[in-house]
Amino acid sequence: MLTGKRALVTGSTSGIGLAMAKALAGAGADIMLNGFGDKDEIEATRKSLETDFGVTAYYNGADLSKPDQIEAMMKDAADKFGGGADILINNAGIQHTDLIEDFPPEKWDAVIAINLTSAFHTTRFALPFMKQKDWGRIINTASAHGLVASPQKAAYVAAKHGIMGLTKVTALETAETGITANSICPGWVRTELVERQIEAKAKEGNISVEEAATHLVSDKHPSKQFVTPEQIGKTALFLCSDAADQMTGTHMSVDGGWTAQ
Repeated sequence: MLTGKRALVTGSTSGIGLAMAKALAGAGADIMLNGFGDKDEIEATRKSLETDFGVTAYYNGADLSKPDQIEAMMKDAADKFGGGADILINNAGIQHTDLIEDFPPEKWDAVIAINLTSAFHTTRFALPFMKQKDWGRIINTASAHGLVASPQKAAYVAAKHGIMGLTKVTALETAETGITANSICPGWVRTELVERQIEAKAKEGNISVEEAATHLVSDKHPSKQFVTPEQIGKTALFLCSDAADQMTGTHMSVDGGWTAQ
């Protein structure tokens, strides 16, 4: 379905981002990975995409809190792809929890920079190439927290609400083109980011990690099940399909019923 397309996925060296990269590669898209981690493990991941799916895969380690590195990454993608990315997935994210009065300003700045501002920069560089081809898919990983709030997550909730607003504006500005812009709103996905919250909950309640995980997901998901990265990957793949040609400026919730309550 995506043979001949090129996809840049930020925050894709693990978790949801890697699952989305694998889903797109499985449909034939060439991939540029981005994210932090062990260099040898990232290289093994890059090679496995090529071996398993027969696509070309690249890696760029840009720090998405730094606009100059984002610009360099987008130029690198344009050079390696022989043109800009056809598919841009803004997935990179970090988390910090604290009461507002205790929230370190530098943590606020970091969360907003990586979870929201980086998507503005990647989008502004990606759009001219997409407009030249009159086709593009911009997919922003928002969250159930782009629709509802939770205590002690001021920066994350603000960023995720912001990314949904950015998605809508992008969609309106490209509505008469072959470009679409949509958000995916996952609920609890057991990634490294969530695993740290589970461990903190276990320590706080003096319970096992698995008990803490059960409490965490049951508190929000009527399904009482975690969303899997692979389910998010398949959702992204759907948004890249012809079936989603007239889906733009909207969101897809994959949250076990969280935001239906």
